[in-house]
Amino acid sequence: MSRIGKAPIPVPAKVTVSLNGLAVTVKGPKGELSRTLPDGVLISQEDSSVVVAPANTSRRSRERHGLSRTLVANMVEGVSQGFTRKLEIIGVGYRAQLKGRNLVVLAGYSHPVEMVPPDGITFAVENNTQVFVSGADKELVGNEAAKVRAIRPPEPYKGKGIKYEGERILRKAGKTGKK
Repeated sequence: MSRIGKAPIPVPAKVTVSLNGLAVTVKGPKGELSRTLPDGVLISQEDSSVVVAPANTSRRSRERHGLSRTLVANMVEGVSQGFTRKLEIIGVGYRAQLKGRNLVVLAGYSHPVEMVPPDGITFAVENNTQVFVSGADKELVGNEAAKVRAIRPPEPYKGKGIKYEGERILRKAGKTGKK
């Protein structure tokens, strides 16, 4: 049995969880999330916690047990606290700004790159070089942060580009001249 899956998911006071078979809907101060869990798991609500268990002892049920528990826990955390990914822009002339809700990134191209956030995602910019992607859905926040990073991934020679906070860029030595 999955060690992660065994742990019950505590539900904060301001969050409500409704179960309909394998369909889970979580409502909280930061929004509402819903998801259908994969087959092979049983989900139940006990007092102020949610418990996920494998439906049987088959390999497929055991594989999906921990995954399902983590998905529900991320939904509960997302609607109560939210998720944020921080990106850093490094390079001369590279910068970001907000135009309404949209993020406009100048990253060395002949044109600025404009990104429109999907519903539930907000962009924030600090000091023109730090971008914050935040929202209630952890998967959506990670995907949008990856799209921002893909505008200009960090390169190994000078380290210029857009990287996640704390990401380590493996640096390479440049060409050596004739001697």
